[in-house]
Amino acid sequence: MNPVLKEILQKVSGIDNVPEGAYNFRINGMSELHSNSENTEIVSKPDKAGIDIIVKPNSKGELVHIPTLIDHSGLSDLVYNDFFIGENSDVHIIAGCGIHNDSLHATQHNGIHTFYVGKNARVKYEEKHYGQGSGTGNKIISPKTVIHLSEGSVLEMDSAQIDGVDYTKRLTEATIGANASLISKEVILTTGHQTAYTDFRIELDGKDSSCSIVSRSVAKGESKQYFYSVINGNNECKGHSACDAIIMDQAVVKAVPDVTANHVDAQLIHEAAIGKIAGEQIIKLMSLGLTYEEAEKEIIEAFLR
Repeated sequence: MNPVLKEILQKVSGIDNVPEGAYNFRINGMSELHSNSENTEIVSKPDKAGIDIIVKPNSKGELVHIPTLIDHSGLSDLVYNDFFIGENSDVHIIAGCGIHNDSLHATQHNGIHTFYVGKNARVKYEEKHYGQGSGTGNKIISPKTVIHLSEGSVLEMDSAQIDGVDYTKRLTEATIGANASLISKEVILTTGHQTAYTDFRIELDGKDSSCSIVSRSVAKGESKQYFYSVINGNNECKGHSACDAIIMDQAVVKAVPDVTANHVDAQLIHEAAIGKIAGEQIIKLMSLGLTYEEAEKEIIEAFLR
């Protein structure tokens, strides 16, 4: 693996080499590095780009790495990944996509990910998006995630757009069964003329189902961010959605809540807060010896942590 790919691997996955256990590295549109573990099998799809990740029932402490790395300018990549998580399993999946673009051609990766989470299984899914390179061509990452949570299961999603992505449109659709829960946390930083869309569509179908959707973002320069959250409470359930954003310079941030109670015992809450950095926060840090720029950076990093 060349140094550029190693650098973006570190950014999106926190590793700089091939890990132990189950993994699949997608590099420039091809599955290049692949390994199974005792309880997790990764199978390439025979009819289209993508993989099936199959975790056996009752598997505990499974760790799976599935990064996507691109340094070929002009590549347009579309992949279909399906996750089949056996009942009573506990698995940690580390994904992420990094693009290096030194040319004038747009480079993009789009993924359609479908989760089938078995009864009483628990999944933690981490996904980071990162772009770099000196070229003027856009770096585009747009995932669609479809989630089916069986009774008693939990899916915790941590997603981050950490730097350099010119355009992203993230769509998440979830159907949540009885006593099941979706917990989603995202952080987004946009600068320059970048644009980011986040769109959640949640169906709380099962009795005592729940979801918690939290977005924290910073919009700088002339960037634009759009946050949409649709939660339908179709049974006795609890749903919470929150969008907190710092807006700077000439940026635009829009948050659109949509909660519908279709059952008398559905409890749904949406919160949104958009504003600039408070002046007293800057002054307090500057009184401790920081410059204005250093104080601003500290506040933003703490907010997105």
